[in-house]
Amino acid sequence: MNFFIKYIALLIIVLSICGCVNEKRNKEKVITKQEEIQKRLQKQLDEEFGEYLEEVKPEDLEYYKAYNKALRLWKIPFHELNIRTSFGNAHVIVSGPKNGEPLVLLHGLNASSTMWYPNIKALSQNHRVYAIDYLLEPGKSHGKVKNMMEIMNWYSEIFDQLKLEKFSLIGASKGGWLAVYIALQQKSRIKRIILLSPVQTFMWIRPGSKILSDIIYTLSPKRKQLRGILETMSVNVDGIEKAYIDQYFIATQKATNSKLNLQMTPYSDKELKTLDMPVLLLIGDQDIINKEKSIEKAKELLPHSETGIIKNAGHFLSFDQSETINKRILDFLNANSTTTPCRK
Repeated sequence: MNFFIKYIALLIIVLSICGCVNEKRNKEKVITKQEEIQKRLQKQLDEEFGEYLEEVKPEDLEYYKAYNKALRLWKIPFHELNIRTSFGNAHVIVSGPKNGEPLVLLHGLNASSTMWYPNIKALSQNHRVYAIDYLLEPGKSHGKVKNMMEIMNWYSEIFDQLKLEKFSLIGASKGGWLAVYIALQQKSRIKRIILLSPVQTFMWIRPGSKILSDIIYTLSPKRKQLRGILETMSVNVDGIEKAYIDQYFIATQKATNSKLNLQMTPYSDKELKTLDMPVLLLIGDQDIINKEKSIEKAKELLPHSETGIIKNAGHFLSFDQSETINKRILDFLNANSTTTPCRK
């Protein structure tokens, strides 16, 4: 009897070891397969767009170094492009399959396209993603424009050169305001809009101590003040990668106040009612830029809107709750791929 019990115990141990070995081998096979897919995608991107040459002025070396370090946080195949336009150079980061539905990303104030690192893997899984650095802020786009219409012409030239006839837009903060402006100017091109706490879009920013401290920091940025500023925008600053924070700080030092920012006023009810494409609006429950009034206005004025308030998230909701944001965006894109949604 004792021999039988020992035999069974030994058999269980052997089977457990074999099971662990097989599980390890299976995991290694999956990792190897994923690495092969990543290498193939990177090769396809490089062959499609050719060699990327980085042109850096001496005064931009520190920022470019920080930018490139933050860009490594993407951890997926991507390709950087320099697109020549009538107004200067446009820097675009391309990722995702060539046959994927096009998706254009517009970042927030001084955030650059590297800000999408918590989201890009999910977004580029089945979509061809184009992340564009804004022309008048620290990033890798450079040029001069006189007014907002020239900004729109700059975007049009980018879309034309990328051969984007119809696409969806995702805009965060200032990028959300720009996404709406683009949609108003080029309705036939825009299939869907996703707005992540868009600034000055549905309502004026309400003055308060947090907003005031952000303005003071913008005028004279200091590293020791940065965490406090980030805490007004994010509920989990420790969750933001240090490489990105380092780049963002340098960006705030280099940034200049464009007079075009003064033109970023809330859109009229009449303008918003003309956006007949599906629109997703998401804000944080601890958002200092948008409140429930923005949600209410979107429901009232946008013909085809979906809205949501993300729990435990500030204005930087794509950082604070990236998995939730990624799922909401992809669900929205998939649900509206062929049909027009009902208001929610």
